[in-house]
Amino acid sequence: MTHVITDACVDEKDASCMEECPVDCIYEGGSRMYIHPGECIDCGLCAEVCPNGAAVALRLLDPAAAAVHGPANDAFFTQVLPGRQAPLGSPGGASRLGPLDADPS
Repeated sequence: MTHVITDACVDEKDASCMEECPVDCIYEGGSRMYIHPGECIDCGLCAEVCPNGAAVALRLLDPAAAAVHGPANDAFFTQVLPGRQAPLGSPGGASRLGPLDADPS
């Protein structure tokens, strides 16, 4: 199971989570951060350092919240984002891409 970034991060993008992530799986979108579900090792460091509690283990969310945040997070990697030709897929690390000024619709 992976971690997700909830709505508490919208327009915040503190980036403490990115700095602590040992596998570089937290990507910066236009208005928030996204955790790659296939790259996350579920270590929980992002949740420990997040100043507003936005990083949360998906398994700890109630079912209704998980049904929203899981697919919304995954869409960043599976949908074609504005200004791109193809989905991100699994880029193998956020630092390779840098910030992307796009969010899934």
